[in-house]
Amino acid sequence: MIDRRRRSFYRCGVLTIEMRDIVKQFPPARRGEPPVVAVDRAAVTIQRGEIFFLLGPSGCGKTTLLRLLAGFEAPTAGTLLFDGADVTALPPEKRRLAMVFQSYALWPHMTVVNNVRFAPRTAGRTRADQHRIVTEMLDLVGMADRRHHRPAQLSGGQQQRVALARALAAEPKGLLLDEPLSNLDARLRIRMRVELRRIIRNAGTTAVYVTHDQEEALSMADRIAVMHQGRIVQVGTPQTLYQQPVNRFVADFLGEANFFEGIIDRADGADVLVRTDAGLLRARGDGAPGSRVTCCVRPECLKLGDAAGNADNCLEATYDVHTYLGASGRHQLRLKSGRPILAVTAGPAPAGTPGSPTCVGFAAGDAVVLR
Repeated sequence: MIDRRRRSFYRCGVLTIEMRDIVKQFPPARRGEPPVVAVDRAAVTIQRGEIFFLLGPSGCGKTTLLRLLAGFEAPTAGTLLFDGADVTALPPEKRRLAMVFQSYALWPHMTVVNNVRFAPRTAGRTRADQHRIVTEMLDLVGMADRRHHRPAQLSGGQQQRVALARALAAEPKGLLLDEPLSNLDARLRIRMRVELRRIIRNAGTTAVYVTHDQEEALSMADRIAVMHQGRIVQVGTPQTLYQQPVNRFVADFLGEANFFEGIIDRADGADVLVRTDAGLLRARGDGAPGSRVTCCVRPECLKLGDAAGNADNCLEATYDVHTYLGASGRHQLRLKSGRPILAVTAGPAPAGTPGSPTCVGFAAGDAVVLR
């Protein structure tokens, strides 16, 4: 970690980014067809020093939105502001943003030192300043002992760190990251999540990070914008998005969930009773009687067997398939109505034999009402 008192030569800034109804359309693939809308009225404010994620499936517009921030694409409509100043028409080189690409884009003929030195040298910094910036950046990313290696001599995780150091050496006010961990193997990707968040935090810059990996976003982000078909569907903290999704798409995209479609029968205090094919379910929420809703229940919220007896909702079920995962167990069950349901239990919970009966229970507060 860099000693903040020694950072006189490293002047990475922080930035507030505001998007006001940003639209990006591309020409149609064929004559006579409508234009392709890649980003549709995106509006969000990213706070200073925030690690902000754009999350969504392939083709949802998240990378296009990142390129609009960088200035590589011009919006069809809308306004983009940095610290309150309109930068919609500003060229990329004047936006003081640095980008870390999915492929890292390191110069293969240059050593680690020269890759990181490139930005301060191009900016006309003195030789002494260049040396200090490079030293601080390599210390920050933990690559000082590989300073004379070339990219081909580094692992994927090490190349990713060098790419990040090179981006930060440009002293940006904002950092843009386009799926930087996607080329790493699964174990290294998990380890690098913690490392990458630490590096960005210590650099003290605003970061906008694009990914389709839900676990990556949930574990690293301060806030997340979930995108679908060019639109920002919901913005919030990882906890809010996971526990209080606004619709079925968000609930289904962020982890696994059981869904019960039904009609609100009546209100009962802070809860509503929803009539579904699994029976009358008690859920936390509101709504007018007769409204059609969907109840979302996460698999880890389900209790099995005797533990389900005192729950607000208790449903008869039979065991179908059990998968042992060491620290957890996955239980595929089938309700009396024939509906399949998934439960995830912590620890080596015992599993019934296929076809054996059990009870599935969950609290009203764990059933989110989606409209």
